[in-house]
Amino acid sequence: MPLSAGDPESISGYTLTDRLGAGGMGVVYLGRSDSGRQVAVKLVHEQYAQDEEFRTRFRQEVAAARKVSGAFTAPVVDADPDAARPWMATLYVPGPTLSEVVREKGPLGGRDLRRLGLGLVEALRDIHKVGVVHRDLKPSNILMAGDGPRVIDFGISRAADNQTLTVTVGRVLGTPPFMSPEQLRTPRGVTAASDVFSLGSLLVYAVTGTAPFDSDSPYVSGYQVMYEHPTLAGVPRPLAAIAERCLDKDPAKRPDLTELHRMLDALPDFPAADRSTVKRPNAEGPDAEGALQAPPPPPPLPGKPAAGRRRRRLILTVIGATLALAGLTVAAVMFATDSPSPDTTQPTASTPSAALPKGWQPWRTSLSVTTSGPQMGYQKSGCVSDATTLYCGGTGFTIAAVDAATGRVRWRWGNSPQQARPIGVRDGVVYAYRESGGRGRQVVALDADTKEQRWTQQMSGSGSAVLFPGGVLTLADGEQEFIAYGTSGRQLWRSPALAGKFCDPTVLGGVPYALCSPIDDSGLAVEGPYTLLRLDPADGTPHELATLPKKSLLLGAFRDQPVFLVPQTAKDVYDGGYVRPYNALIRVDPRTGETERTALSHTMYGSATVLNGVVYFVQDNGAVSAVSADTGRRLWRRSTDVESLSAPVRSEKYGQLYFSNRFGRLLALNTRTGAEAWRITALNDVGVGGVAVPPSVMLVKDEIVATAGYTAFSVRADRPSARLSAQPSSGEPSSEASDSPTPGTRG
Repeated sequence: MPLSAGDPESISGYTLTDRLGAGGMGVVYLGRSDSGRQVAVKLVHEQYAQDEEFRTRFRQEVAAARKVSGAFTAPVVDADPDAARPWMATLYVPGPTLSEVVREKGPLGGRDLRRLGLGLVEALRDIHKVGVVHRDLKPSNILMAGDGPRVIDFGISRAADNQTLTVTVGRVLGTPPFMSPEQLRTPRGVTAASDVFSLGSLLVYAVTGTAPFDSDSPYVSGYQVMYEHPTLAGVPRPLAAIAERCLDKDPAKRPDLTELHRMLDALPDFPAADRSTVKRPNAEGPDAEGALQAPPPPPPLPGKPAAGRRRRRLILTVIGATLALAGLTVAAVMFATDSPSPDTTQPTASTPSAALPKGWQPWRTSLSVTTSGPQMGYQKSGCVSDATTLYCGGTGFTIAAVDAATGRVRWRWGNSPQQARPIGVRDGVVYAYRESGGRGRQVVALDADTKEQRWTQQMSGSGSAVLFPGGVLTLADGEQEFIAYGTSGRQLWRSPALAGKFCDPTVLGGVPYALCSPIDDSGLAVEGPYTLLRLDPADGTPHELATLPKKSLLLGAFRDQPVFLVPQTAKDVYDGGYVRPYNALIRVDPRTGETERTALSHTMYGSATVLNGVVYFVQDNGAVSAVSADTGRRLWRRSTDVESLSAPVRSEKYGQLYFSNRFGRLLALNTRTGAEAWRITALNDVGVGGVAVPPSVMLVKDEIVATAGYTAFSVRADRPSARLSAQPSSGEPSSEASDSPTPGTRG
């Protein structure tokens, strides 16, 4: 594909002529040396240039690739891992990837499959004999050259004499459908047998078009790799016997390369599978083979929003922590129960005791419920609280009222799972969303004690409903005006929205606002430039304050001023793995509309949250940075090695930030320095479907409440290691609750 705007014209003397692809680590270009030799140049994404751990890993990739030479690998010809943006050039091998071949031409037959398998075995021999384990064999890393396959991309390989990276049990690198169980369980200790497991998955993919452990969610794929039998439907019997040996969960029972070569060499010819009967890989993205339909489905996964006219959602508050693994090389969090890690916050004489709901003890409760209705996809899962009860909504469960002290589910409401936390709770009323059977969306007021429906009002199917001190603010059905309702459901006022724009309400510092976005020719809201409106709380009179740059993000309020994060570039980028850089903050005066732009001392990446005058950036790889909202100066940066973190909450009493991840691991960082205060191990099981659900964490007094998958659980901030190891089916606290200070031994 041709170069796009923003691509460099050359790298260190190599003239770039085309883009070959892009992924989680970087972009690969076709380059030409002065002598005319063609090379493939990998240029890493800009956000990784500031990550010293990534640079170390990239140096190892270069070193590992330089060690390996053979007919079935692509040799390194040049590299500079210490450049401003590290790069590496390998000999260009003309030919499509295995994923492209299967996608465009269909699965391979016996003769072609035998040639592929034997070539890969010889490539692995060359790789293993120099003490390297590849660890990321997948269809997009196999080039199908005219004279045989080539193995490329040693991005996460490990050589025996390479520096060992500090990769904790919370972080594992690889591509889940093609990883081995031991790579997910103990990534430091993988051997050559791990590549044999991946080769078995590759062979099944090549002959069927589907990996043997496959799901729309990489987390579920990893779960299947760890605990389930491979799906070998459609695999010819001679190959199925080989694949079963390679895919044994026990590395010692897999064939070595000599035996595997002998078995593949004796593989008989058989016709390729009928293309019309094979599930095609998703064509989007360079690593699209990870986005296939799963075989026999696990418990329900997050559903897609119902079809129909929907606005593109504006991100109004905290940018959710996302983990976009399709097309990336970094993969998931530990699936097995991992070893405990030191807890550095044991109670001392100077540690203030926690303020907790009366009768509190550690609890863990399943929120999952069997429902028949369609899932309402809207905003993010999570809970709101009135200090004694949690009101939670999310993927896989209807709204649940959960006792904050015991975890007992007091009541449930609704007929379908709601991937939306309730709007809020105030004065004994819980506000929530409801889909009204083809008539759009409604805001519903429920009695907090009895769940009795007090009133309901129609609202936009795309806008938000938010609480402000005077009532609840909605975008009206039709999206042309705002309507505010009081506690009784009585209309307080109506106010016009901006004509020709989509305006979504929000509340900042207790004041109602709206962020208005242009609408394109297809009727969808686009990502700016945005117009910020302030709505008078008394009568809704709109005041047009300021225009914000394209793709800027509203973070929240600082000193009662709206704060926006401004991108370094607003260009549209669709590469897998691209993370937009941000380089400034804008504050808006709520009275005059004057804006103040503050440059960031460092280019920042990731989801962002503003808390107590500090903007916290959380990256997918677990790196957390703190930036002053006042000066833009970076206060600290910490590489936590715990991926897929939630947005943080902050405890002023203990001076700590708390995070959860998809597997129920909790992490605390010191707010002043970023030093790790404590972490506790993941839950034993949040459900095979639950691992795809974004996590959340909140504070109820000094009680930490987190959601992971379909599970909610609670620990106390001053003794986080006291956790439940069992999940009571009734929501009752388990008798296994422990207040032992020994860290990480429960849950």
